[in-house]
Amino acid sequence: MEMNPNSFYVHRHFPLSIGGDEMKRVDLIFQKLVELGPQVRVSASDLANMLGLSRANVSSDLNLLWKEQKIEKVAGRPTMFHAKPTGDSRYQVETALDRLAKTNKSLQTQIEQAKAAVLYPPRGMHCLILGETGVGKSVFAGWIHEFAVDIGRMSPEAPFVVFNCADYANNPQLLISQLFGVKKGAYTGAEQDRRGLVEKADGGILFLDEVHRLPAEGQEIFFTFMDKGTFRRVGETEVERSAQVQIISATTENPESSLLKTFIRRIPMIIKLPSLVERGIEERYHITMSFFREEAFRLGREIEVSASAIHAFLSYHCPNNIGQLHTDIQLTCARAYADFISAGKKQLRVSVQDLPHHVKQGLLYAKEMRPALEELFGTDHKSFVVQPQAESILVVREREDSADSVYEKIEQKIAELRDQGVSEEELEFDIENYFTPFIKGVHQRINKEDMRRIIDPVIIRLVEEIVRYAESRLGKVLSQKVIFGLALHIQTSRERLSHGKQIVHPHVNNVRIKYKKEFAVALECVRMIEEALLMDLPIGEAGYLTMFFVLDDEEVEEKREMIGILVITHGSGGATAMADVTNRLLVTQYAKAIDLPLEVDSSVILERAIEVAKEIGGSAGLLLLVDMGSLLGFGEVIERELGIPVRVIPMVSTPHVIEATRKAMLGHTLEDVYRDVFSMGNRMIDYQQREQPQQNKPALAIVAACLSGEGSALFLKKMLESKLRYDESLLEFVPLQLIDKSEARKQLKAIKEERKVLCVVSNYMLDKDLRCFGMDDVVTGEALQDIQQMIDQEEALYKMEGELREHLKMEAVEALLRDVMTCVARIEERLHRTLDFDTRIGVYLHICCLVDRLKTGAQTILYADKEQYLTAHKKEYSLVRHEIQPIVEKYEVAVRDDDLCYIMNFFVA
Repeated sequence: MEMNPNSFYVHRHFPLSIGGDEMKRVDLIFQKLVELGPQVRVSASDLANMLGLSRANVSSDLNLLWKEQKIEKVAGRPTMFHAKPTGDSRYQVETALDRLAKTNKSLQTQIEQAKAAVLYPPRGMHCLILGETGVGKSVFAGWIHEFAVDIGRMSPEAPFVVFNCADYANNPQLLISQLFGVKKGAYTGAEQDRRGLVEKADGGILFLDEVHRLPAEGQEIFFTFMDKGTFRRVGETEVERSAQVQIISATTENPESSLLKTFIRRIPMIIKLPSLVERGIEERYHITMSFFREEAFRLGREIEVSASAIHAFLSYHCPNNIGQLHTDIQLTCARAYADFISAGKKQLRVSVQDLPHHVKQGLLYAKEMRPALEELFGTDHKSFVVQPQAESILVVREREDSADSVYEKIEQKIAELRDQGVSEEELEFDIENYFTPFIKGVHQRINKEDMRRIIDPVIIRLVEEIVRYAESRLGKVLSQKVIFGLALHIQTSRERLSHGKQIVHPHVNNVRIKYKKEFAVALECVRMIEEALLMDLPIGEAGYLTMFFVLDDEEVEEKREMIGILVITHGSGGATAMADVTNRLLVTQYAKAIDLPLEVDSSVILERAIEVAKEIGGSAGLLLLVDMGSLLGFGEVIERELGIPVRVIPMVSTPHVIEATRKAMLGHTLEDVYRDVFSMGNRMIDYQQREQPQQNKPALAIVAACLSGEGSALFLKKMLESKLRYDESLLEFVPLQLIDKSEARKQLKAIKEERKVLCVVSNYMLDKDLRCFGMDDVVTGEALQDIQQMIDQEEALYKMEGELREHLKMEAVEALLRDVMTCVARIEERLHRTLDFDTRIGVYLHICCLVDRLKTGAQTILYADKEQYLTAHKKEYSLVRHEIQPIVEKYEVAVRDDDLCYIMNFFVA
């Protein structure tokens, strides 16, 4: 297969060297082919692009390697090259790194780099692993060692020695003795020869963790060893020792600032590991479940983890990456295990209550990640079962009563009684206890249209005949739930018999004696079924059909459950007051309330909400009325944790609570109450919007989105107006009183179509393309400086566009300004320098005027001492020329070195 030259990342900014000498170009090319493997064919152009080399030089070196029979060549246009296949085990076995790559797509480049470091002739190359705290640098180093063993580059006994440089950061002499060993008598207390870690690592890998803590003297000590592979123990002067050791270092710091350049130059392979956030939710899931599997193995038992708990682990802020995730999972399992032992439970189960406080916060963010979670798991996952020895994870789905649950439950009961020694003659139990839930369950989950989609039309016509016959013989009208249940039952019977399963009724004779009339009708119905389906049914089936006719009486009609009403709002007493007014007016205690004081963490209230929901929210469901913020995410958490339907009204006032409670007490369904209360809120919003007169709108806007009614949104708008400096003719603060997220996004989209929105102040991420500031950060003042900076910049840019439009001869002024802004941002990013606001405005104006001047054919203004200036700032020159090239090509102007010098002045301190 051919290789896309853009699929590999090359560290061009690091010098390529090994053993202290610069790596030859031909060796670099050979290494890349080995890294790609014998199955990947590349052209000279592909390799040149990958390595940043001249095509002509690469082509020459490839042909040289081919003549030396080190690589293979395939004739054609273009000529393709690839590494030679060998009998090495590295091309025949699945290695540790290959297994890692299967579930860690974000590590593909790093894994290829690690393989290349091990495979590089003759004994591999030294590596430096970069990454934030907890990303798994030491674990990755261990995988590199496993890979070297897997492919036969190192023996199975090859050592992997770990040395934490932080332990000896302030004692270079002790560090030397630890690394290189001590000769007897070298100093007081050295009573015998002692090997150092370098000797212990001979033939394997020495891992230097936190290498940035290694003092300069310690780094220099390594120079000779890394260059020549030789060293001396402390106190030795004549004996020179040697060891074959691959050095892998790791650091959380910028190597350019924390390590000597001479040390970095001896490490040709730099591997940057991504943070947990950069790994993506799918990889985070695999990592999370692998840690739960470790704990299952450690505890020696199966662990069931609730879906809500998994959502929290996938969503919470985890600043210390994989290391912190591992610790948090261990703590969670320890809590669950303690509860498992103390309470004598049969199943070790992890639920939300077992999570550390900061992990529970993830449930408040999980709603934002809902699409990604649903794509990963689906929508009906209830829990995840991890077993000590099994690689796979069992996902427990939300269970619906199956159509053959009557058969299964009765068979299970028969088996239980037989196990207890009960004889066939004594098998007696109340069959109604098994049949009644089946009929109720069918009634709750199926309607007539559903039946036509899932039931064979032949059976539907058959059931219609049976119903007409039974109703005429019994003198009663069968309810809809019995008709549906009967259709499902007959279809299940046919499928059960076609698969060779028996239909056994435990006491048909008792049913025949107790319900003579119904049983006689059932016998005739069995004959009708046999004729229609062309199959023989046992007499036991008549016993089951009898129960359908018997259990349609009023006394077994289930009591209708009513939905629960729960009000939660921020502040002290708000929710309680609304619930009290509602309950007094309706003379009830139906509505329940929870207050969320500002000083109390929302995760604490979430646990209380789950407990209250357990008491008031049955199968009919729960209506949650909240005001704003993280409370909007409570509904989904409660729904998943308790397995009951929950709907959320994201705005609350006393009229809404009264209306919701009144309709709930009348027995309305959850969907009916939700729809009516929701519509009530929409009518209020529409009226408020109609009352607002239309005005000429400024070009810029900042949206203040609030879900607790008109007062909160207007308060937020007035507070922003009083705290920030702005031009009223250019900028307006727009308050939104919202009902739900879809309505919020619709209104925000309409605003964006009319003007430029700088940011949103809200506790909701309404638009991923806009910066969002939380209301708490605005109220406390933490976000005001950032918002003020955005206002200043956008107002300046807006006014600048007007000025440029008046003075420049070009027509595409707005497009030019945006292109220049992009160019300047790229230069700032690559130079790691942030210009102050005034300087940035200055460089925008300068480049725009420069392009306009060059378009008109004006002469370039010469820069004094140009050659000397460019010599002193080669890096800045190369970078600025590269980043301004898109503007040069788009606007067809010739930017000379003198022009670049003037631009560089803005960035050179």
